[in-house]
Amino acid sequence: MSDFQRLTCEEALELYENSSFHDLTGRAAERANQLSDPGIRTYVIERNINYTNVCSCRCSFCAFSVSPGDPKAFVLTDEQLVEKIEPLIALGGTQILLQGGLHPDLSFNWYEEFLGKIKQRFGNLHIHAFSPPEINFFAKKFKMSLSEILDRLRQAGLDTIPGGGGEILVDRVRKLVSPGKCSTEQWLEVMRQAHRLGISTTATMMFGHLETLPERLEHLDRLRRLQDESLQHRETDPAFGQFTAFTCWPFQAGSTRLARSNPNIRHVGAFEQLKMTALARLFLDNIPNIQASWVTQGPKIGQLSLLTGCNDLGSLMIEENVVSAAGTTFRLQLDQLRRLISNLGFQPIQRDCYYNLLP
Repeated sequence: MSDFQRLTCEEALELYENSSFHDLTGRAAERANQLSDPGIRTYVIERNINYTNVCSCRCSFCAFSVSPGDPKAFVLTDEQLVEKIEPLIALGGTQILLQGGLHPDLSFNWYEEFLGKIKQRFGNLHIHAFSPPEINFFAKKFKMSLSEILDRLRQAGLDTIPGGGGEILVDRVRKLVSPGKCSTEQWLEVMRQAHRLGISTTATMMFGHLETLPERLEHLDRLRRLQDESLQHRETDPAFGQFTAFTCWPFQAGSTRLARSNPNIRHVGAFEQLKMTALARLFLDNIPNIQASWVTQGPKIGQLSLLTGCNDLGSLMIEENVVSAAGTTFRLQLDQLRRLISNLGFQPIQRDCYYNLLP
């Protein structure tokens, strides 16, 4: 382990179950310092914009979405979108995370025009948008191939794709918590096609509900295998996309149907979150960045994550709605976020979506 040879799933399981917390997180911190500048920790200033809350999928763990026709349903207007982006620009923000639900009534032209309006008004703003379940939904609804959907979205203004909707990439689990959403292979295929088109993506995992520990590792292994595939292509084609970062967070029970129907789900606390993050850093040896999840765990645990395998504190996130709907609400000001980093002895540096450092 000292030379960080690639872990098998069996070795990772053994490490997680039998290593001390200090040993596991210490190795992860060492690995993070090998893969990134050990003197700095990064962050990004973005806004998470939900363009609609209407979703025909209605996953059991989601307390944010509503069904079509619900009185609380919304689709952002152009004016509302501008009102959300202008304060971000004023704060020095560089990107938006744009996600919605599987809306049955919006046309594909609506999505293209939506992206185009953003680029027309805010030309330098990076658009990190549309999770794999959304893109897979577009392909089915509009009867186009994934590559055609992705190419048209890219031409309209899409820059990169977030890793949302991954939950656990094991179909046994997905059928229980999100039966209306895309399968494991469909999620991976969206990312594979995006990488082929030169669109980089991020990867995520939501754990601590109905999955087993081996299934968490199966999830990580599927990500690592796809990244291997993409990096092999990048050796001859540097424009090929890749996973730029990974982040994981525990299921937020709140008022979700999943929690109500499974009252014995064990709450995942900070200890397990830090251990899982550390294990991900050691297992995902080909994904360069691990992002902390202070939004679900709070600022202090987010700060501790920078000592247990994370090299990035994530987003200032001046707006967040989905996790908040489940009852978990944490907020930070920019000076607070930077202090969380600097108080550990690291230099806080703002980055872009590709992890390029910004002046």
